[in-house]
Amino acid sequence: MRGHKGKRHGEMEPRHPLPERGWVQFLLLMVINEHPMHGYQLNEELEKRGLVKKDRFKTGSLYTILNRMEQHGSLASTQEESETGRTRRVYSITEHGRERLKTGLEYMLRRKRFLDKIERYYRVHFPEPHTNGEKEDV
Repeated sequence: MRGHKGKRHGEMEPRHPLPERGWVQFLLLMVINEHPMHGYQLNEELEKRGLVKKDRFKTGSLYTILNRMEQHGSLASTQEESETGRTRRVYSITEHGRERLKTGLEYMLRRKRFLDKIERYYRVHFPEPHTNGEKEDV
């Protein structure tokens, strides 16, 4: 498989340092790293923090992502009983998931430093007109 060196057939590993399906998985790792949560709780937390738009996930799609992340070793889950007596799956981050999160954060910090350099160049070579002290929202 192209870009998947050192893996046996059927094992998928992305070519980039971010989680296997991009931003949503990365954001899930960030939240779950703080403490284990069940799917509904994760969805609420992502929305509350403004990390995803309200109603971003269709019923079941978040669970599909969480299950895929568990299959790839970034998450582990346990069955727990809720206050209402229903069982629910609670997800926690694995050591592999923490390493993926750390690697992704390091990658983003390097990218941010690069973009900061680009912004400084822009500010020097294309100065903005005076805006009466108002700052642009970035």
